[in-house]
Amino acid sequence: MALSRVVITGVGLTSPNGNTLEEFRRSLLEGKGGISRIDMRYMGQVLAGVCDFEATKYQRRKDLRVGTRAGSISIYCAREALADAGIEVDQLDAKRTGIYVGTTEHGNVETENEVYNISQFDYDTKFWSHHHNPRTVSNNPAGEVSLNLKVHGPAYTIGAACAAGNLGLIQGMQMLQLGEVDFAIAGGVSESIRSFGIFAGFKSQGALAEHEDPNKASRPFDKDRNGIVVSEGGALYTLERLEDAQARGAKIYGEIVGYKINSDATDYVLPNPERQAECMRGALEKAGMQPSDIHIVSTHATATPLGDIQECEAVREVFADCPDTHINNTKGYIGHAMGAAGSLELAGNLPSFEDGLVHPTINVDNLDPKCDLPGLVINEAKQAKRVDAILNNSFGMLGINSALIIKRFSN
Repeated sequence: MALSRVVITGVGLTSPNGNTLEEFRRSLLEGKGGISRIDMRYMGQVLAGVCDFEATKYQRRKDLRVGTRAGSISIYCAREALADAGIEVDQLDAKRTGIYVGTTEHGNVETENEVYNISQFDYDTKFWSHHHNPRTVSNNPAGEVSLNLKVHGPAYTIGAACAAGNLGLIQGMQMLQLGEVDFAIAGGVSESIRSFGIFAGFKSQGALAEHEDPNKASRPFDKDRNGIVVSEGGALYTLERLEDAQARGAKIYGEIVGYKINSDATDYVLPNPERQAECMRGALEKAGMQPSDIHIVSTHATATPLGDIQECEAVREVFADCPDTHINNTKGYIGHAMGAAGSLELAGNLPSFEDGLVHPTINVDNLDPKCDLPGLVINEAKQAKRVDAILNNSFGMLGINSALIIKRFSN
């Protein structure tokens, strides 16, 4: 069966160092990070990537009180993506629009807050919010978008740990190709910095980054890296079948041409480079491409000592002898945005189709020899000979792997 071609026609995002694609991209090219210190109950100050967007641009204050941070991020990104695509909300076919939002975690933030709140009142549950249940169901972020847009097609989340951003896009693409929807809003979001448990969990694993300079804390591939900086954020895209996008004269950022999802099945946390390599090769096979056809590999590397090395082994295996393939990473700027990581990192590289620039991996002062990859772009942007294809890696706990390939659009 011949499947429709699916293209990206709009991007909406919020990140710790930018609230539009233009601002985000400029920060990446200029080496501008967005990490700060926040107060976390029971822990004091922790490093985090915090977004600062105008939530009331698209929501009433009442809606903000009732809803969640993840829902608010999702609404902002969805609305910004629609505006970028040149589509008014009332132009959407409500029955034929789907919303697919990847998330790492959801619900624990609200539950933690409520437990803490009633602890101040001797655990009297009459002080427990009656908004708790709709806030904590896993479909909440996508559901809040559907309520905001008055869209009543399928709207749900994809729980896929830190691979979720890629999987949101893959789900949107598949539903368009299956003819289940005619328009998709897809990507990933994260509210991770609101959860004590996230920070405490990484701290207990010895995987929470520490540095006197917040914007030096996240150090993928650097020999002195010491862990993750937890961040919030989101990036949602408007996806359309090519014929529909062309019929309305839409601008096209790129075409989704290949993807692969697989699982390590080896460990709860530690990655498996053999499975990661298989994932990348699977995406290339689906796209009908060779490794040398890829000009940017956006790595997932989170700045954990072993995780970075394992991914480098996989990338080195797949992209050996590819002199025109450049490799970069975004987490040095914004930390690890969990469910939003893959979709935000893809957004940061999309403008390379236009300007040919590969944004660098920053904070690499002492490159780990085990992470020394041919084509690794560090500390300064590089002008590539050409950028026609991007492979976006996004991996997660319990061994879920995803690789997504976007090509420069051409007829």
